Amino acid sequence: MNPNTLKIKGGLSEARPATPEIQEIADKVRPQLEEKTNEKYEKFEAVEYKVQVVAGKNYFIKVDVGGGRFLHIQVFSGISREKGLELTGYQTNKTKNDELTSL
Repeated sequence: MNPNTLKIKGGLSEARPATPEIQEIADKVRPQLEEKTNEKYEKFEAVEYKVQVVAGKNYFIKVDVGGGRFLHIQVFSGISREKGLELTGYQTNKTKNDELTSL
């Protein structure tokens, strides 16, 4: 992640294609999401993301869960990785073309 791609601290980056790192972040919070939505997703493929630098980073990730259905998830990663990744928000019933926004 190149910090120079962010306009200002606290600002949201431009959407960009998901990377293996972003897929790994999505995979790590998948159990938290499945518990909150009471649903098991057969497919869970990150397709794009945005980042917001705060006291750590907020990741906004669009996830393809199959059947033409998409989710938007928000994941917080603190400055110290000791706390791990926390699912801090999600939106269901999204489409491939819905823009990622802060949740």
